[in-house]
Order: sequence, then structure tokens, then C-alpha cells
Amino acid sequence: MDRRRHLDDWRPGASLETLRARARLLARIRAFFAARGVLEVETPLAGISFGTDPAIEPLRTRFTGPGHARGLDLYLQSSPEFFMKRLLAAGSGPIWQLGKAFRNGEAGPRHNPEFTLLEWYRPGFDDAALMDEVAALVCAALEQDLPVEHCAYAALFRTHLGIDPLEADAEGLRDCALAHDVLGAEGLVLDRDGWLDLLMSTLIEPLLGRDGLTFVTDYPASQASLARLAPDGRTAARFELYWQGMELANGFHELSDATEQAQRFEQENCRRRSAGQAPMPVDDALLAALEHGLPDCAGVALGIDRLLMCQLGLDDIDQVLAFSLARL
Repeated sequence: MDRRRHLDDWRPGASLETLRARARLLARIRAFFAARGVLEVETPLAGISFGTDPAIEPLRTRFTGPGHARGLDLYLQSSPEFFMKRLLAAGSGPIWQLGKAFRNGEAGPRHNPEFTLLEWYRPGFDDAALMDEVAALVCAALEQDLPVEHCAYAALFRTHLGIDPLEADAEGLRDCALAHDVLGAEGLVLDRDGWLDLLMSTLIEPLLGRDGLTFVTDYPASQASLARLAPDGRTAARFELYWQGMELANGFHELSDATEQAQRFEQENCRRRSAGQAPMPVDDALLAALEHGLPDCAGVALGIDRLLMCQLGLDDIDQVLAFSLARL
């Protein structure tokens, strides 16, 4: 390493004015939930289990000490969701949390392996009611009155790409990517959801939220993650929020059936094995909490760093963090 260059790189990525803007943003978020009587909570950053989503890889650490002389593998959490659902099942009522989350293998203009996540859960809300509150939160946090629109996932694909994402197979989706000259598509081998994600992120997402907040709704059932399915079984009660072409939030009308959740964990671990990824340990405590009884609720996670990027018109996450991965 060039020691002189290293010593010149001690400065933060975010300017002092940006750090002040972040502090004001966080203060308005806290005021928003205080006014609505939602309880702020804290849950562990490290756990003995991790989500099974094949799109997310964990950062790991290891504890050695009393009770674990041989060591205990721990996973830095990509979301506080599982711990917060255990609180909900224990009768917490509406709760929110603001803290750090972690993902391995993600670094770039919109990604840092450590990032700030706002997550909250509303018993008695469905996904539609929660979208209204997400819009209210964002407008209050930004002190802007932004217009809001809702677009169904399938309608976006039909409008912009001329295909039905609920019917098209992997080959048809690959053909669509090639027809639209998606960079690198010719050499990729993806499953159906992989092609859907590629088409969404490269061809549709940049068009969303240009005139205000855009909620994308009714995702395919294969991308339900932790959301309930619609009665027809084809779509999920899941939404994502976009602003200025950037994904900011992901929310669900939460699945509360322990048996179905366990099946989804196993299906996702099967997908991980098929892709050459290590399966993740299943969170048995979450399943026990669901078995005990999760209240009917909706929940959402919102990326604070990206929200601040959009607010300030910045195009690199390094510009809103004191010290990103590149400055450690």
C-alpha cells in the first residue's frame, strides 16, 4: 500500500453540510413516529441465523467466550425484520427501528456493505394502508409535498417491454433482454426471476419516480419473499417505492403462517444450493413466534442513505456517508 496516499484519504466522504442534512432528516423521522405513537425499538445487529433470500449474502463474524468456548458463528443482519416480528408476536404493538444493516458483496455508487435502514411494522395495516404512511413519512422527512402514483408490476412490463412477466418463461425473458440490448445479457445464465430482476433494474427502474413517488405493486408470487399471496396465487402483497429512478423501500402485507414460511425458507435454500450458494440456517425462533401468533400487520424497510442521496441530488452513496468502504 502507498502509505502517503493512505494518509491523504482520512477525510470523510460526506461534507459537513451533508452530515447536518442527515441529522435533520433523522430528527424529522423520529418526530414523525413520536407524533403517531409508534414505539422505537432496538434489536441485535448479529444473530445466529440469516434470511434465505438467494439475492442477499451475509457478512459473518464469530464469538468465542463464556458458553461458547468452541465459538459461535454469527451473521450481521441485513434487516432487523426477524427480531422485530418476534417483538410483534410478544405484543409490542406498532414499532419502528433506525439502525445499521449489512450485506456482503454489495459496493458501488448505490451500495455500501454497511448502510442505514429504517424499518417499521403496523398491526392492523395492509400493504395499501402502509403505502399511504410511507408516502407521508417521506414527504414529512423531506419537507416536500411530492405527488404519488401506483403502478402494477405486470403493467409496467407490458407498457415498457411488451411482455407479461406473470406468463413469460426464462427463455422469453432472455430474448427480451437481448432485443433491448441489455449489457452482458448474452453471456448470462439466469432463472426466470433472475431475468425479471435484470429487466426491471436495467430497463424499468430508471424510468420510475421521475415526477414524484412511484409505488410498484403486485409483484409475482415467486418474488413474494415474506409477503402474503393474493387470492389467485399469482401475485404478492408486496410493494417497492421509487424516487428519481432509485429504489428506496420494500414493503409487505406480512405472511403470518409459520408452515408456509418454513416452506418458503426451504424453497429459497434449494435455490441457493442450485446456484452454488451455501444454504442459510433457518430462524427457528421466528417460526416459533409465527406459530405463537403474529398480529395481522404490514411492514416496510426504507434505505436512509439513498433517500438522502435523492434529497440532495447526489449520485454516489460515498457522498452521504461519513466513511464508506473505500474510506475505512
